[in-house]
Amino acid sequence: MEGIEKLEKSRERMIETIAKNIHLYGLTPSAGRQYGMMFYQNEPVTLDDMTEKLGMSKTSMSTSVKALSDLKLVERAWKKGVRKDLYHATDDWYQSFIDLFTIKWRRSVSLHMVSIKKSLLELEQLANDSTISMELQQEVQIDIEKLNYIKNYFEWLNRLVDTFENHEIFNLVPIINESQKDSNV
Repeated sequence: MEGIEKLEKSRERMIETIAKNIHLYGLTPSAGRQYGMMFYQNEPVTLDDMTEKLGMSKTSMSTSVKALSDLKLVERAWKKGVRKDLYHATDDWYQSFIDLFTIKWRRSVSLHMVSIKKSLLELEQLANDSTISMELQQEVQIDIEKLNYIKNYFEWLNRLVDTFENHEIFNLVPIINESQKDSNV
């Protein structure tokens, strides 16, 4: 019996750690516990299974599964003869991070670039207006320089996101598995 208790203690420690850190994905600790529980399941589980194991409401479980699915941390599964929806945790944490990173940063880059382009257009029109004061002209030029700086930043960020999406990031920061660690010591 002692072995089972140690196994459960180890799993519970990891589930709680996931729950504490899931906020990095914009999720609640309860969604983290749900993901952690699913991570340790060797078979897909239903919402009823999750409710029973975690003691949370089915509505809460459903909301969390949707949020976890949107971030591609959980996938719907199919099993012959089972009519209820089944879910399992995705097994590629690297790809899950890439998906989260790229989804969030692509959106941010897109929003910023639209605003920057509109603002630059307006400021350039203002800069060409001969009726504005020299003082305002200087302010406009300063703002144009600032916007060009952040435009360059978001173009760089877009290229960085590209390195994640096309997996070039792994050439820069390779994945090292356990057997490689042992041989590199």
